[in-house]
Amino acid sequence: MLEKIKQIAAEIAPRLIEIRRHLHAHPELSGQEYQTAAYVAGVLSSCGLTVKEGVGKTGVVGELKGNGTSDLFLAIRTDMDALPIQEATGLEFASKIPGVMHACGHDVHTTVGLGTAMVLSRLQDQLPGRVRFLFQPAEEIAQGALWMVADGAMEGIDAIFGLHVFPTLPAGTVGVRYGALTAAMDDLEIIIQGEAGHGARPHQAIDAIWIAAQVITGLQQAISRTHNPLHPLVLTLGQISGGHAPNIIAEQVKMVGTVRSLHPEVRENLPDWTRRIVEGICQTYGARCEIKYNRRLPSVQNDWRLTKIVERAAIEALGEQNVILINEPSLGAEDFAVYLDYARGTMFRLGIGLKEGKNYPLHHPRFQVDESSILTGVITMAYSAFLYFEQSASTPT
Repeated sequence: MLEKIKQIAAEIAPRLIEIRRHLHAHPELSGQEYQTAAYVAGVLSSCGLTVKEGVGKTGVVGELKGNGTSDLFLAIRTDMDALPIQEATGLEFASKIPGVMHACGHDVHTTVGLGTAMVLSRLQDQLPGRVRFLFQPAEEIAQGALWMVADGAMEGIDAIFGLHVFPTLPAGTVGVRYGALTAAMDDLEIIIQGEAGHGARPHQAIDAIWIAAQVITGLQQAISRTHNPLHPLVLTLGQISGGHAPNIIAEQVKMVGTVRSLHPEVRENLPDWTRRIVEGICQTYGARCEIKYNRRLPSVQNDWRLTKIVERAAIEALGEQNVILINEPSLGAEDFAVYLDYARGTMFRLGIGLKEGKNYPLHHPRFQVDESSILTGVITMAYSAFLYFEQSASTPT
């Protein structure tokens, strides 16, 4: 089966490059992926899949029945949205949309998803179970997976596979990670309410800016002394605003940030932990505060058995030297985690590092990929699907 997958992948390779370059040149922002969705739906329909558009607002779902020898239903998820970045790569197929760029590799993700659908559709008679392809919008704003689930995209699904490009891994390689892959992501908003006054007489006012500084320092210091250092926690206040003039003591300061954690027990206590520290500092100096802690995304926790399937598929397809075990999780977030509340799943890293030239990080205006990685992703994903059905059939329930 692996040889058949490789043969088909090689045959469609020029078409996949064409698809990726079209997507790259025509990026669309989160929730606005109308042309991308129509393009994806057209490719899926041409492969004989049953296609449904408008799932999760601008998402697309394609289904492949298989030969019916297995009742299992596998989902393969890829995301389609781009970022509000002005491209500076100078590529012939660079973005034609001012201020919008596929700087996170979602054009590659979508192409791998379409390529996998092309391969599996040509092997449909030998595919034991059903496969549902989820082409998701709005990953960059952490909403698309929620929209897809709300529209029933995970109904009946037993397992789900996903991938994300990784510029620090060379093209031709795959990275697998057991357990936590990405961090949970939460939003934090803090408003400090003080009392305005003359800048020359601070004792007659309650300085919200100074108190906000104590809050920022207090939160960072408390992390190192109230949390297990082996359980990572990052709290970043990325926006702060307050005050009207240099000689007026500010009466209000607003701070907005993000909180990242890996362990569920740490995350569970974070709202109360934050509130205690901020309220304590504000009470000390006579200020009031308003705290909004919004849970956004859980951590991606890769299922051990499914990760083993992907690792085996990649080793057999690419060679053991091209499969890298990732030792450390990322504190970035990924809304693939939402799907894991409904089925077991795993996400692997796809190496895209250039053989020549500088590899820029994700979300950089000069971000590029080695397009040979597309075949690596398609072969790994398609073979993982076959191994999933094969191993599930031989594993006792």
